[in-house]
Amino acid sequence: MRKSLLMLILPITLIFNACTSDIGANQYATSSIGQASTAQIGTVVSVRQIQVASDSAAGTLIGGAAGGVAGSTIGGGDTAHILGAIGGAVIGGIAGNAAQKGLTSQGGYEYVVRLDNGNLVTVSQGTDILLNPGQRCMVLFGDRARVIPYN
Repeated sequence: MRKSLLMLILPITLIFNACTSDIGANQYATSSIGQASTAQIGTVVSVRQIQVASDSAAGTLIGGAAGGVAGSTIGGGDTAHILGAIGGAVIGGIAGNAAQKGLTSQGGYEYVVRLDNGNLVTVSQGTDILLNPGQRCMVLFGDRARVIPYN
């Protein structure tokens, strides 16, 4: 039973890690390469740390399925198998949701930038670049907005 449980947990863990997005200003998807973006110069007004969590239901679904399969092996009769599957699916869904949140949660920064035209914009991104209030920056607008230093 322990070996089969490990065989269920290991793929789930790998799937959750694969679902973790790269949210930094220096990460680009292959589909973004060669795409033109607009850039506007501005000044960082404020910076605050944020926590970025996945909004996918994959953890709940995978955990529920794995729990249902594992729970269906309980007992000897049809009723016990059905009740075990239902209970396992509920418990597995709760555990899968918690595991996904723990495995995919990332830190980030939310920047408020006053553009040189006077408009304020906010951009949330990963922690690979840290800008400070008062620092000049560029806001890159494209598939995903980014804030980078203006040199």
